[in-house]
Amino acid sequence: MSKTESTIRTLPDNADPVVDYTTAAARPGTLRGDATLDIQTRQAQRLVYGRRKTDDKEHIVGLVRFGMNMKRIWTSASRDDPYADWTLLRVESALTQARDSINVLRQETEALLAGVSIGIHIDVAHSIEPVRVPLQFANAYGYMGAYLIADFDQLVRTVLTARHVGLLPGDKSAKALHNSAKLVRRAFAFSSQWKFTLVTRNDIRNNTPMALKAKEAMSMMGELPQEIVDGSARAGISPEISSAGDANNEDSNEESEVDNP
Repeated sequence: MSKTESTIRTLPDNADPVVDYTTAAARPGTLRGDATLDIQTRQAQRLVYGRRKTDDKEHIVGLVRFGMNMKRIWTSASRDDPYADWTLLRVESALTQARDSINVLRQETEALLAGVSIGIHIDVAHSIEPVRVPLQFANAYGYMGAYLIADFDQLVRTVLTARHVGLLPGDKSAKALHNSAKLVRRAFAFSSQWKFTLVTRNDIRNNTPMALKAKEAMSMMGELPQEIVDGSARAGISPEISSAGDANNEDSNEESEVDNP
């Protein structure tokens, strides 16, 4: 190739003209992967599929619906919905607190099992046929919920083992599992408080009709904190907030190239 040809030759993405056209124009396909969660206890399984609302029982948000809710919340947070951003922050905090509490309790129970008489070794009970749940989530929060379920599943196995061998009274073990499951349900339930309204931070600042409508829809969440409105407080795991001009920006949308497992 002559110097003149390489100078005037234009390739996609402003590629160096020394490469062939296919190398510059071809694009790798969407990234894919597989993820699963092995469930060994009924208590944990119930938190995966949740419970529908009936006349006498309240709706329980399970892991699957939680992941669906978080997909919508994540998308709205990227579009500058402050209520969605606030929900991400609350969910992230609740997930972290729940995991911390559950793992502390599990470690305390494991210490009971390890501290029995010399010569006795107790293995934590396990399922002979665990249920494998495929994990297909659009963002990190679904997987973070799965980590919490996995922690709870391990706690259930540990507590039930300790109860079975006489190291933990029945009432104390039941209370521990009830309170721990409640932490999981609470974290997942935050995702159902958010409602889709198309509101943005600019609406909130200017007190537009859209802002008033959103405030009414989100009344159960309370008043938006100022640090949420000004964007100074956001979840550690949150999407970039895109403006209208970013819609066609390939770099800003790079995250969307990773597909669900």
